[in-house]
Amino acid sequence: MGFRKLLTFFFFLLLLLIIPSYCNASEKVSVALYYETLCPYCADFIVNHLVKLFQNGLISIINLRLVPWGNAWLNSDGSFSCQHGSDECLLNTIEACTISIYPDVNRHFAFIHCVERLSLQGRHSAWANCFEMSRLGTTPIDCYNSGNGNVIEGKYGRETAQLKPPLRFVPWVLVNNQPLQEDYENFMAYICKAYKGQPPEACRSVRLTIESTGKEKPVPQVCHASEGRNSSHYQKHQHRKV
Repeated sequence: MGFRKLLTFFFFLLLLLIIPSYCNASEKVSVALYYETLCPYCADFIVNHLVKLFQNGLISIINLRLVPWGNAWLNSDGSFSCQHGSDECLLNTIEACTISIYPDVNRHFAFIHCVERLSLQGRHSAWANCFEMSRLGTTPIDCYNSGNGNVIEGKYGRETAQLKPPLRFVPWVLVNNQPLQEDYENFMAYICKAYKGQPPEACRSVRLTIESTGKEKPVPQVCHASEGRNSSHYQKHQHRKV
């Protein structure tokens, strides 16, 4: 009888260890960012706003997914073109390869943050330095040169085209599959509202900020999808090794 009691005790102890971790995983909020690398408003959002998730701890309650395609489009011959020219197609693909090769969001975000910071500074041509700065290997360049990056980008393109409601501009932010549309800069408030677990400390300051600023907010600047094919930067992407 004593053995059965001991066995029962260890069984319940095991449940206590397993259930909280399962609940924590199921409670995470899904956050997706659809963007393009050379849209200045996407770069600003990543460098000055999205990065706060890693600084205030909210990253621990979300599953963050980055999709570098934005307002690009597939051509009839299977190639693709980008709103801000061939350099943007290159960087979209490099970032897609980095996400694929380094799936840990902390690792690939460090690289993407570096590239987008350079973009804001008008120095995106120095993007390769970001591998060393983020302590990652240069395997994503091999991914790009081999053509595998184009395959990944093609998948992102088809996924973006199937969004409902359709993507109208970038940055385009979804929280639990719901698009925030023009209110994307308020993304942390939506995360805190969607989270079903014990709210992190950061959520308190987010709520206070919302209450103090009021409801009226200026419409943020974005890169519109409708402007893509009419852009002066339009150019079919010619795949070239780097």
